[in-house]
Amino acid sequence: MRRTAFTRCRALRPLVALLAVVALLVGGAAPAHAEPNEGGTKALRDALEASAKGHIEAQAKLDNSKKRQALLTAELKKIETRLGGLSAQVGEVAVQSYKLGRLNATGLLLQSTGPEQFLQRAAELDVIAQRDGKRIRTLNEERERANIAKLAIDAEVREQLKQVNLMAKKKRDAQKALAAVSSGPSGGFGSGGSASAKPAPRNPDGSWPSESCSVDDPTTSNCITPRTYHALKQAQAAGYNRYVSCFRPGGSGEHPKGRACDFSAATGGFKNETATGGDKDYGDRLAAWYVRNASRLGVLYVIWYRQIWHPGTGWQRYGGSGSPAADHTNHVHLSMY
Repeated sequence: MRRTAFTRCRALRPLVALLAVVALLVGGAAPAHAEPNEGGTKALRDALEASAKGHIEAQAKLDNSKKRQALLTAELKKIETRLGGLSAQVGEVAVQSYKLGRLNATGLLLQSTGPEQFLQRAAELDVIAQRDGKRIRTLNEERERANIAKLAIDAEVREQLKQVNLMAKKKRDAQKALAAVSSGPSGGFGSGGSASAKPAPRNPDGSWPSESCSVDDPTTSNCITPRTYHALKQAQAAGYNRYVSCFRPGGSGEHPKGRACDFSAATGGFKNETATGGDKDYGDRLAAWYVRNASRLGVLYVIWYRQIWHPGTGWQRYGGSGSPAADHTNHVHLSMY
């Protein structure tokens, strides 16, 4: 998107860097990067990304299967209602045949007073036979539809069990990866308000589309993915407007892919100190808001104040090297699918 503007922004990066240096020299509050290696080691970041993606993909398939099962169940109910009516009609045919017996050409001839009456009765018998035959065929067709629907429902139940088991595996993977930096579950940061974010676009099957770093990053004059841009703008629309930095070149993790942002807790930019008071409250509310809207936006994980939220594990205790940047006590880190 807007590639011409993006090219101009790349050309301005040396100027932006120069202005940042000047600001430091004159004592200004120039924002710095939050942490070169978000999320600990590369192995940890890769494991968190893989397990979170696997969990999110399995959840989407599970939700999609449940929707299909609900539609199939509703259709089966309609079929069974029709089957009840058809069974009653076919039952009437059987009773009538038992009482009257099956008429044939000889019987019609013996009961007719003449050729005209014989032809009339033969025509009536043909109509009855066609009607009764149609009822029986329709009944058999509906029974077949019911059997197909039941088999499809059984398949969806198996699919759901498969995805539930996969989600459990991804949770174990995340817990194993976090074991080196986490001492277990934590309390998180409250409710974060309502799930008010506008949902990001999904594929028809509910999965997240693959995206590249193709949108101008308004925070660094580089690029981010469309979904990351959407998540950033939705947070700002919700009132979270303090300093933020998204794209960062080099290293691993989501920043170089344009799929991560760091939100400063302080108003003037990243400070090398642990947030307290209003800054801590701002970070608490922002972290909780992203978790609350994770499924709407495509959030991979959130790190804030020595805690990390993963879709499979929920909030877990998290420790870095001890600095405010490494422990994420001065900024909220957001990673996107």
